[in-house]
Amino acid sequence: MRRYGPAALLLLTGGAVLRITLFGDLYLRYVQAGLRPYLIVSGVALVLLGAVTAILRHRPHGDADDGHGDDEDTPHDGVPHDGVPHEDDDGFTGHEGHSHGPAGPRVAWLLALPALALLLFPPPALGSYSAGREAAQRAAQGVGAFPALPAGNPVELTVAEFSSRAIYDSGRSLKGRTVRLTGFVTHGDDGAWYVTRLLVTCCAADATTGKVEIRDADDDVLPADTWVTVTGTWRPKGKLGSDAAWPPALDATTVTQVEQPADPYEKA
Repeated sequence: MRRYGPAALLLLTGGAVLRITLFGDLYLRYVQAGLRPYLIVSGVALVLLGAVTAILRHRPHGDADDGHGDDEDTPHDGVPHDGVPHEDDDGFTGHEGHSHGPAGPRVAWLLALPALALLLFPPPALGSYSAGREAAQRAAQGVGAFPALPAGNPVELTVAEFSSRAIYDSGRSLKGRTVRLTGFVTHGDDGAWYVTRLLVTCCAADATTGKVEIRDADDDVLPADTWVTVTGTWRPKGKLGSDAAWPPALDATTVTQVEQPADPYEKA
């Protein structure tokens, strides 16, 4: 079995990558949609490499080179005919102390665990725990005018778009407009709750947090990580561009529970 260890690891890893990219949208929990072709190519390459490795390893047992040679002076028990054990290049005597063979070190099998986890139990998207551990990070931009919003109410905005306009827009384009935001619930220490989204540039590893405080919601406070769509109007607070303006606030008129979208992240 150890002979096929490297091939099995390659096949497992490649299969896991293909599983989350070809047979669903699970990859969106970890990377942006634009990286899907690269993941597919990588997965196919790993599967092919694993298959080739397995074929090359499929040799008659007697032909397999165990890495110790067939020195005519050294029988299979590892002790030379002269009765004196010789040290090998690593300082070991005979086979004693070796933790690896033709398939490499046994510890390499630990690499199979992440691949198996991805195949059988894909980790969920980042949620309230990740958002709560990160300090507020806001766009590095100055106060200024923003483009006009589309006509009609309510206007669909991302959490990041709403936050930028609420904090930096000198033209007050949100004033008098009804907006609709979708995100997951997070809770503050003071009893407030927020609609929150994670913003990614490349993948989940670089995610930053955006959130909007929800005011005047009639419904009971929902559990953390519940996905909701909130409709309401902007409530101005603090001086534009100041810490007092963060996080922006929304006076809610409706709060509706929704399913988590296939792509849970907003894009930078």
